[in-house]
Amino acid sequence: MVRLLVFVAVALALACGGTLAARLDPDTVNQAQFAEEEPNGVSPMLIKAQVLLDRARFSPGLIDGRLSENFTKAVAAFQAANGLPSDGKLMRETWDKLTASSAAPVLTTYQVTAKDARGPFTRRIPVRMESMAHLKRLGYRNARERLAERFHVSEELLRMLNPKSGFTKAGTSLVVPGIGRGDPPAEIGSVEVDKASRRVRVLDPSGQPLAVYPASIGSEEKPAPSGTAEVRRVVHNPTYHYDPKFAFKGIRTKRPFTIAKGPNNPVGSVWIDLSIESYGIHGTPDPGKIGTTFSHGCIRLTNWDAEDLAAMVKPGTKVDFKDETAQDGQAQ
Repeated sequence: MVRLLVFVAVALALACGGTLAARLDPDTVNQAQFAEEEPNGVSPMLIKAQVLLDRARFSPGLIDGRLSENFTKAVAAFQAANGLPSDGKLMRETWDKLTASSAAPVLTTYQVTAKDARGPFTRRIPVRMESMAHLKRLGYRNARERLAERFHVSEELLRMLNPKSGFTKAGTSLVVPGIGRGDPPAEIGSVEVDKASRRVRVLDPSGQPLAVYPASIGSEEKPAPSGTAEVRRVVHNPTYHYDPKFAFKGIRTKRPFTIAKGPNNPVGSVWIDLSIESYGIHGTPDPGKIGTTFSHGCIRLTNWDAEDLAAMVKPGTKVDFKDETAQDGQAQ
């Protein structure tokens, strides 16, 4: 009877597109090979591809081991930069070029530190921005959220990689993505905000991409600007100031308010201030929504991509807003 129940549980997991935890051990993911069939659910092959793309600064956004629009865009950008047809499909030639880009294991181990486990945490964060203004800090909700962001991975996948971990005990060994982007480039030419495809590109002085990030860029209600701007300053761990003239949908108060610092602040962990008043490039408390939702006019990246970009820009860096999609690998 027990043997029958185990068989039924396995069959149901596979039928629902689930991936068994045993398939996500480090050896399975690190040694994953290209397969023609489209993955169903969380895939070791896709985890490996996403980590390698992230490492090469063709960001897939959240590493979750699943097919997504952000993953397709990252593949297309990598293909264009490597002289391949940029259709966004992970085929053999792209896989071979991607796996040749880095030899380090894509999954590695990490020991939880006392600081990881201790916090301080902000366990309850209200939805309404006016209510957020009453908090003293917009920190991570718990250790799992902090560790997931540190390793650019979804909390769901982090749990799947570590099914027996509570993430709260210092000294615990975790399986995590080996992101390892390395030092940012010493010189960049400009930043390009592609409004149509919802991507931000960092270009070298000749116009070739050094990094490509998925982004949430404006909306019909609050569109992103057009034309050219410059970076004025970079603010790490910023507070958020709301002015009633912004008139954001869903905010009822007519008074200004300020939301405290922290990675779950509405502008995340970094603010790149632009020369167009009230506009900037910034992080987010919701990395899983990047590229799939709209913003209040600014350019929103995952916290880790925003921090990566912040390390490359300086006051005076040119930021071009493109209303039409540029071909990957070419500036317009």
